[in-house]
Amino acid sequence: MSANKAAKKQPQLPVILYEEPSGKNERGISMPYIEVSKDGQMPPMLFIFEYKHTGETEPDDRGREVAIVDQIPHKYIDMEYLKDRVSPEINDQIRVALGMKPLQVAKQEGQKILDKVYFNVSVIKDEAEKEKQEKKELITQELEKKTKEKMK
Repeated sequence: MSANKAAKKQPQLPVILYEEPSGKNERGISMPYIEVSKDGQMPPMLFIFEYKHTGETEPDDRGREVAIVDQIPHKYIDMEYLKDRVSPEINDQIRVALGMKPLQVAKQEGQKILDKVYFNVSVIKDEAEKEKQEKKELITQELEKKTKEKMK
């Protein structure tokens, strides 16, 4: 094995997980995830078999009918890994082919969404602060009123 290959750290075997709902009324997160150790690396590519049921059966070695399943391999590439290894033009071609927008367009549109979110958060924060101040003033007025009544 060459020194270059030995220096490259192989990604650990990925285990694809799904988050379990914490309560019976929760759905959980439907996006799978892969846990990566502190010093580990996310694999740049995943190979996953699709087991496609054909609707047909055939006898097994004991004569029992079993479903025929086609095994179809699929490959999934980490877009961040790819982005660092191809030109921006090729990356955009791949993104568009996958039904995504070119990277700069997606960033601009994403920033517009974030700006709206940040604005809405600041409005909610300002309203909450105003409501808090109003409540504080009401409590202060009530305390002053009760203090005056007790002093009479």
